[in-house]
Amino acid sequence: MTPAPVVAAGPRSGGPPHARGWRLVAALAVTQTVGYGVLYYSFAVLMRPIATTLGVSTATVTGAMTCAILAGAAMAVPVGRWLDRHGGRALMTTGSLVATGLLVAWSQAQHVWQLYAVLVGIGATGAMVLYEPAFAVLVSWFGAARRAKALLAVTVVAGFASAIFLPLAGFLVDRHGWRTALLVLAAVHGIVTVPLHALAVPKRPRPDPDGPPPAATGATRAAVVRAALADTRFWAMAVAFVAHGAAMTAMTFHLVGLLTDAGHPVTFAATVVGLLGVLSVTGRIVLTGVQRRIRTTTVVAAIFAVQAGAALSLLVVGGSRAGAVVGVVAFGLGFGIASLAAPALLADRYGTVAYATIAGSLAVPITLARAGAPLGAAALQAGGGYPPVVLGISGACLVAAVGILVRAASPSPVGDPISDSASI
Repeated sequence: MTPAPVVAAGPRSGGPPHARGWRLVAALAVTQTVGYGVLYYSFAVLMRPIATTLGVSTATVTGAMTCAILAGAAMAVPVGRWLDRHGGRALMTTGSLVATGLLVAWSQAQHVWQLYAVLVGIGATGAMVLYEPAFAVLVSWFGAARRAKALLAVTVVAGFASAIFLPLAGFLVDRHGWRTALLVLAAVHGIVTVPLHALAVPKRPRPDPDGPPPAATGATRAAVVRAALADTRFWAMAVAFVAHGAAMTAMTFHLVGLLTDAGHPVTFAATVVGLLGVLSVTGRIVLTGVQRRIRTTTVVAAIFAVQAGAALSLLVVGGSRAGAVVGVVAFGLGFGIASLAAPALLADRYGTVAYATIAGSLAVPITLARAGAPLGAAALQAGGGYPPVVLGISGACLVAAVGILVRAASPSPVGDPISDSASI
């Protein structure tokens, strides 16, 4: 069956005619930093003391975070539909309020079932306030000429969330215990994110001057989503970003173990792994800087291929400190690429009318892959040590590179108004 035409917004010559758009960028940069720092990264510090208090294993506590990730995946499409229809202000403000309340409830958890219930709620509210809705708001507000800079600004600032909140959470836990630490983090989260989302996020999506008239938006939105899901390029992107997401998560969980197994001290391994956050920012800056001169798909595929080779290099030269650093640096340059590349490819291909719904559809399999990757990697490690894990990560990066190239080479659907020369 011939796919329906894909409606895409053509490039805009500009963006918001005033400073409101950049105030929005500044606000979201702050809320994403605090949101990821409190709702995601602090868990790494809280995990062991919570397990000790509740009298369970760290694996049991980790399972709660896995459930949170799955809850976020389940919310991705409904959240996307809401954003396309109603905008981000009410959703993100409500999500911030509820997440703050759940952090307080988390601090009072006395039983494992309470921990799981709270973290499932945090996973669901995370889908309402973190990158996916923030990107949808930015994509709907900024034209193509300024969109990349807006996304880059938010992700560069938020890339330092771990560097800020891991030490902060550690300090609070050491001084006051994990329950008080969560109360302090809840206060920080509520005081910062709720007013910024309520005041800075637009109430409704900004009308797209290149899109259909408002009266036709509802019907057109559904048509665009159907066309995207029937588009070969969408599924090529899905394969690429699912494989890449799985590889990144597996490497995050197992890189310290890989390096210590190669003979490095734990302190050295942890320090080297800490480079990934900084390198993710570097990779995003590189992508944004070169995509005006080189096709985005070419750059992204090349970086994914470099990551495949870098992972393999850790098996060959990872036993030396210089080899380990070089391998991690090369791998880390692609660590944050997907968070910028996916919004750019989706918006330029399908426009902004149904962006959030399409992005949510893509986020579901990616999130599921991220949730399952650590378990799959652990099974490989148990069966044959770290070489099978590294080979799996390298292979996934190579699949991701091929998927991006297939996306670039796939023919446009019949009736597609985007010419091959204009598309990314």
